[in-house]
Amino acid sequence: MESFEQLAIQYEPVIQRIMYSLHIYKNREEFRQDGLIALWEASKRFDPSKGNFPTYAYHYIKGFMLMELTKETIESEKNVYPKDEFWENVVASYTEEPLVEDILVQHCHTLTPNQRKWFLLTILKGLSVSEIAEKEKVSVSAVKSWRKGARDKLKLSMGRNQIPIA
Repeated sequence: MESFEQLAIQYEPVIQRIMYSLHIYKNREEFRQDGLIALWEASKRFDPSKGNFPTYAYHYIKGFMLMELTKETIESEKNVYPKDEFWENVVASYTEEPLVEDILVQHCHTLTPNQRKWFLLTILKGLSVSEIAEKEKVSVSAVKSWRKGARDKLKLSMGRNQIPIA
């Protein structure tokens, strides 16, 4: 037998043709390597008394690639890997935030919309007065005014000793 390097060069078109006939369009380099492995195995197993090498090599390589395709198909059916977009859209099944927000909104019925913004952004998001002012595009003194009005109304509606207000 010839050296394997010469054999690989000689049978490269055969490997490419088999890949084409099997409609292999994914992982082409991997299947090319599988074809070379099959060619090497065929060269080691070939018995000249049972026929000619080109026919034996062709069928051996094609059979090897078919087995690899079958393995790949079985593996892909066992494991489903969602695309990245799936994981970006996954929402946690339970969070306390909506529940907490609902409870807090119940206590805000006497507040103006701006006072409610200050209260919810401070409690839920932990934003400072300056951060709220920047977010709402108003002055810091305006947010401080919302805070003072909200504190006064909340103290009256809840009673002074029930809840400390920020």
